[in-house]
Amino acid sequence: MTTSDTAADVRREEPPGGGLSNWRDRMRRFGYPGRHGGGPRPGTRERLVPPWPEPDVRIGALFGFSPVVAARLARWSAWGGPLLIALVAGLLRFWQLGSPHAVIFDETYYAKDAWALLHFGYEGTWPDKANDQILANPQHIPLSPEGSYVVHPPMGKWIIAVGEWLFGLDPFGWRFMTALLGTLSVLMLCRIGRRLFRSTALGCLAGALMAVDGLHFVMSRTALLDLMVMFWVLAAFGCLLVDRDRTRERLVRALPEDGEGGVRPDPGVGDGLRFGWRPWRLAAGLCLGLACASKWNGAYVLAAFGVLAVLWDVGARRTAGAAHPVKAMLRKDAVPAFLSTVVLSVATYIASWSGWFATSGGYFRDWANGQGAAGPWGWLPDPLRSLWHYEAEVYDFHVGLTSGHTYQSNPWSWLVLGRPVSYFYESPKAGHDGCTDTAEGCAREVLALGTPLLWWAACLALLYVLYRWLFRRDWRAGAVLCGVAAGYLPWFLYQERTIFLFYAVVFVPFLCLALAMTAGALAGPPGVRIQRRTVGIVTVGVLCLLIVWNFIYFWPLYTGQTIPLEAWRHRMWLDTWI
Repeated sequence: MTTSDTAADVRREEPPGGGLSNWRDRMRRFGYPGRHGGGPRPGTRERLVPPWPEPDVRIGALFGFSPVVAARLARWSAWGGPLLIALVAGLLRFWQLGSPHAVIFDETYYAKDAWALLHFGYEGTWPDKANDQILANPQHIPLSPEGSYVVHPPMGKWIIAVGEWLFGLDPFGWRFMTALLGTLSVLMLCRIGRRLFRSTALGCLAGALMAVDGLHFVMSRTALLDLMVMFWVLAAFGCLLVDRDRTRERLVRALPEDGEGGVRPDPGVGDGLRFGWRPWRLAAGLCLGLACASKWNGAYVLAAFGVLAVLWDVGARRTAGAAHPVKAMLRKDAVPAFLSTVVLSVATYIASWSGWFATSGGYFRDWANGQGAAGPWGWLPDPLRSLWHYEAEVYDFHVGLTSGHTYQSNPWSWLVLGRPVSYFYESPKAGHDGCTDTAEGCAREVLALGTPLLWWAACLALLYVLYRWLFRRDWRAGAVLCGVAAGYLPWFLYQERTIFLFYAVVFVPFLCLALAMTAGALAGPPGVRIQRRTVGIVTVGVLCLLIVWNFIYFWPLYTGQTIPLEAWRHRMWLDTWI
């Protein structure tokens, strides 16, 4: 098993004279590496662009393959492993995707709005009994062209509309694209984890964990918008990682040779090099714009990732020898970074309203017509002023949404799965809908619940990742924490607002990365004693098997299977899950 170096033990001798002499020595009690990280300082090339480990041929050798074939299989594992895990994730997510044959939870808004976008370019109006008519046989679609007031941007609904265009307005059709994006996000996470940790095994582990997370699984099988936000946030994170590697490779190529096969820092390069065309950062800006255009909480991720990317540039220039890395970043990188993230994201957001702009029936579409140039925004074209007014009304709605809901929850309880959301529930009687229990009857539920053992283990993993960031100055830990914080902490600003646990799906990939990083620490760094490695790998293996078992155990609640009422009660581990 190839692991990261996240578990390196750093032991320090106390300075002469007994006590610990300064703050660095005091911090070493907690593993702080000091200036040289507790060992030989890596060269500038390795610090800028960490090398990829050689493919491990031992697995192929175990199956009797020749060294050449084993080496080829090891190289193919970089894509073969992620593709295999994504295939399994896809089979799980597309299995009986149309079940339950019902409009569950907020599908009642987004599935119908998507169909309206497909036909009008804006959200139309539906009567109260529309769901029954849509599901009836023969089907009747009672859509009116009168514009409807909606409170989320259109991008996520446009994505849902693709599935409806392909398969029609039925549960399989409106869930198809979320299942597809959920599957692709597993593939992306495998590859992102591999690049982040320089380990195919840890990348595949992160993806496999997300493949068996109950919340991600349920959200991948439901036509809601939050899965789309998660997908574009994860894609943006991956693009920023690739951009980080590419820009640092440019620095390495520009730095002078040190005569020993490496490179040495140079202030002229560190302070003066322009990175030029950065297509991966532009791709990240596009993805962040699509996240915001699916749901507004993507804007917090945009801000956090923008800061993260700028700090990465500062660190790269400092490592390359810049005398004033912050000033160099401000002169060379700040404006291009702003244009490629914030400006491009705003442009993408506005472009997502193209259907609303191109038609005249959308809600508030003609609000600014005939008002002249009144107000400070009078210089804007009427359609943009109408959109601005619409967005202001929507903002007031969101911040004022305090009406109670049975399944609302406080973000303090999310990580421990305090109050999951029931999307669908029925109580079939004996002899109906597969119920064979003649005593109490049965239960059939779709519960948006993360795999409990995975989430509870992730709580501990986050503590380890926090330690790595604070005391070991591990940039990978900082990146993972940034993803969690951007998707999680903003909800604490809205303590009075009606919010739900399923919003947490946005940072599920980063919880899985935190667990994978912790697994690398448990398995041990390269060169560790075989006994230590064996214990670590066995521990990680047992934890992963328990998580998989936990996912299988809750499978009936994730897929709406009919089970005896007593079996349903056994799965209500906490009273707040009912």
